[in-house]
Amino acid sequence: MVTFLSGGTGTPKLLPGAESVFDPADTTVVCNTGDDVEIAGHLVCPDLDTVLFERGGVLDRERWWGIDGDSTNTHDELRALSEESGFDTGPRYLPDERQTDGRDLARWRRFSGVGEFMTIGDRDRAVHLLRTSLLDEGHTLTETTRLLADAFSLDVSLLPMSDDPVATIIHTPEGPMHFQEFWVAHGGEPAVEDVEFRGADGGEHGSRNGDAAPTAAVRDALAEPVVIGPSNPVTSLGPLLALDGVPEALAETTVVAVSPFVGEELFSGPAAKLMAAVGVEPSTAGVAESYPFADAFVIDDADPTALGRPTVTTDITIDDSKDSTRVAHAVEEALELGREAP
Repeated sequence: MVTFLSGGTGTPKLLPGAESVFDPADTTVVCNTGDDVEIAGHLVCPDLDTVLFERGGVLDRERWWGIDGDSTNTHDELRALSEESGFDTGPRYLPDERQTDGRDLARWRRFSGVGEFMTIGDRDRAVHLLRTSLLDEGHTLTETTRLLADAFSLDVSLLPMSDDPVATIIHTPEGPMHFQEFWVAHGGEPAVEDVEFRGADGGEHGSRNGDAAPTAAVRDALAEPVVIGPSNPVTSLGPLLALDGVPEALAETTVVAVSPFVGEELFSGPAAKLMAAVGVEPSTAGVAESYPFADAFVIDDADPTALGRPTVTTDITIDDSKDSTRVAHAVEEALELGREAP
């Protein structure tokens, strides 16, 4: 049995090769839900859907999100009608009082469909509509995800990190904004002052005093050996690590992490900017600092970082399935080293 922690595109890129090393029937993928967003009344779960579509064989691998070949007729018409009605096409939050009313899972991240700032394909939208309808019928996000996984004939177990609301909020000089506004609408350009995992941070904004928890299924999965793909340690893994009991669970099992850096050079995404904002060096060394529970690491052949923990080196570039398989074999080797570590 093995459990992959997934956020963004790092772990999904690793999964095609992982199936040649780890039996999919014994593989669980736990996904970040801090990036989830409600737009036009339906819940979009980007990290869950990337794995859902990748394992389901329909992912747009050029963009690493959405469904390959999907049309955008509804999205295009929404934007056109909004502009004709005199509205901008930027992010439009629902009023503050609406952010905590209604569907609890969508707290603090409710956007109007006016001007729809995220591009959502037509087939993609059908997934979100079905998910939201199942939630409204009383199913949990875990149950809903299982039903969608069955629909896409997934060969791995796919789990959301929690059935409670957690929203990744980026604090900027212009004010707080949900991660999707920061990354999709503004291209990650605003300066970052801090990152908040609302609902799991225990602060004044927290759901039920910030006590969002991992599900029983996630706790069981974390008892198995764990692999963290080459993901952003702040916004892709941070929401999961902010959940009560998760760091402690990871400290009790074997954990291998793949660095998304080569030394101080990041492959892609906003990880360096976000790590610096929360006081962590944007580098492989900073990734290791972010994961004190990790027993071993996979880093690039050209990475000079000495981590003081068991390390396997390989070319960690993942552009195709051959690359993914190479890195997955390095992960397998690192897991063996991690099991033997004192």
